[in-house]
Amino acid sequence: MNEIVPIENITARIYQIRGLRVMLDRDLAELYQVETRSLKQAVRRNIDRFPSDFMFELSKDEFQNWRSQFVISNFDKMGLRHPPMAFTEQGVAMLSSILRSKTAIQVNIQIMRAFTKLRHILLDNEELRREIVSLRQETQGKFQIIFETLDHLLAEEAEPKKKIGFTAKENEEGYGT
Repeated sequence: MNEIVPIENITARIYQIRGLRVMLDRDLAELYQVETRSLKQAVRRNIDRFPSDFMFELSKDEFQNWRSQFVISNFDKMGLRHPPMAFTEQGVAMLSSILRSKTAIQVNIQIMRAFTKLRHILLDNEELRREIVSLRQETQGKFQIIFETLDHLLAEEAEPKKKIGFTAKENEEGYGT
């Protein structure tokens, strides 16, 4: 498989915003080897292809929170004066219909594979989580019986024991009768 961009570079640029996995316009533009301004213009010219579940602009608060995660002093030089557009997996797929260069097509295929890989990883983790919860519930009942038995045994040991056997009474001379 001929990769233009390693899949790790793509997955590192997938963020969780509003509970959705998204890629930002500046990262997509860099991957597609176009200017962010050009990508945004193409999207705005075809805005009817990008409903809110495909693409949204970060709110001022989201933008500030996102910017504060990066320790870079001059955001203006990085082109971060305006809130970026965030594209969901479907939005990235829709970009392939408006960006038609060979590079964009190849990168888009890799991005789709990265989203698919992430989905599989999350499903595998969800399945593992369910198995752990099931195992915990199963063993919790068994351990509960063990703990109750141990508590019962410890409570019995704490009670004073009755002496068993013969005891002799001593007479005045100190001998048993």
